[in-house]
Amino acid sequence: MSVERIRAFIAVDIEDPRVVSRLVQIRDAFVATGAPMKPVEDQNLHITLRFLGNIPLSLVDEIERVIAASTPRRVVIRLRGVGAFPSPARPRVIWVGVSDGAEELERLYREIERGLRRLGFRPEREQFVPHVTLARLKGSRNLDRVVKLLREMEDVEVGEIVLESVRLKQSILTPRGPIYRTLREVKASES
Repeated sequence: MSVERIRAFIAVDIEDPRVVSRLVQIRDAFVATGAPMKPVEDQNLHITLRFLGNIPLSLVDEIERVIAASTPRRVVIRLRGVGAFPSPARPRVIWVGVSDGAEELERLYREIERGLRRLGFRPEREQFVPHVTLARLKGSRNLDRVVKLLREMEDVEVGEIVLESVRLKQSILTPRGPIYRTLREVKASES
């Protein structure tokens, strides 16, 4: 008997239209450099707390309990500064960082990570850095333009959102890009 599996992750969605609009503006400035990249769709902008990979559908309720046990708190999250992984000099992923609210996101990540370990998930290899991914580079053409723009935008103010909830999302891969579906939502409490 085969177990139904889904591609999933835990995230804070970016839903404020003004903030989405600003993120799109910044993303499009990078697209305009002519460097080959895959931009994140407007409706898919989010802060990933934990990518889960392909998980059995039967774990959804347990993962929701792990998120609830991490007790998300309502905090203001300020999005500020554009950066890149692995580094601005060798960009593969272009992102907007988090200044205010980063401590709460890091605390949530640690709590969720602890709960996931009890469910049998392997620990994350990378250090958690709260960010919103804007685009993934797919080659090195016009990389100098991307690096220059990264330098110009390293301190840019993007805007603020309120952490209202943490969501377990399904990522359905399609030829036109991923479609994200919310499977479970845990509301944040007043801190």
